[in-house]
Amino acid sequence: MRPPSFSLLATGLTLGASLAASLAHAAVTAVTTPPSCSARSGPTAAPVVELFTSEGCNSCPPADHWMSTLKTDPGVVALAFHVDYWDRLGWKDRFASPAYTQRQAQTQASSGARFSYTPQVLLDGADRKDWSRIAALSVQRQRPAARVDVTLVREERRFSATVVPASGAPARLAAYWALTENGHSTAVKAGENEGVTLKHDYVVREYQPVAAWNSANPATLRFEPNTQRDPAHPAEVNLVIVDADNGRPLQALKLGC
Repeated sequence: MRPPSFSLLATGLTLGASLAASLAHAAVTAVTTPPSCSARSGPTAAPVVELFTSEGCNSCPPADHWMSTLKTDPGVVALAFHVDYWDRLGWKDRFASPAYTQRQAQTQASSGARFSYTPQVLLDGADRKDWSRIAALSVQRQRPAARVDVTLVREERRFSATVVPASGAPARLAAYWALTENGHSTAVKAGENEGVTLKHDYVVREYQPVAAWNSANPATLRFEPNTQRDPAHPAEVNLVIVDADNGRPLQALKLGC
């Protein structure tokens, strides 16, 4: 039989080890739990760049590459929507969605484009065929004064935004949320890009429109992504506020935390 003093010591060691393990687990949990974070829009409207692209389009890779260069301009809100109408021509784009195709069609009413095509770049809602010559978007020209003030907050997996009308705000506002990811690549095995490895940034993985509301009072918008975070593909949650009557962006904000 083991002496009582040794049993007590062993018990104490066991309890101490259990406590240490619990504290270590708590420390790991504290480190890995996503922190709260927030951002607030500035006095001018942020540039909003929307790319409509497809892995099945052989003229799209240069536009995809150009989008990646925007990472040097943190003031830009960049969104790459992969459309699905190329999917029937030999290669199915894993990032494509009919919702993104529909969004592209809806922008024609105000973008100046006569039809949908790829690659198409919209800057602040306007069709820009000269996208390859656009640089330093946030400082290239005088940005318009913000007509709404936006505060974006993350609490764990939930995002909320407060939208406050400013001077010159239109009577009705609308919005959309978009979760984007960077650092994707695809080895294309069929279609126009067969044999090419494509690289993508700002890939829209989730898109959620927000119905129009009267801008007379502040509004609170909420979004909870379904996509699980992957450290290999840094994600951002973007919110774009638009004029409900013409769809043109008024302000945009993003959080990468």
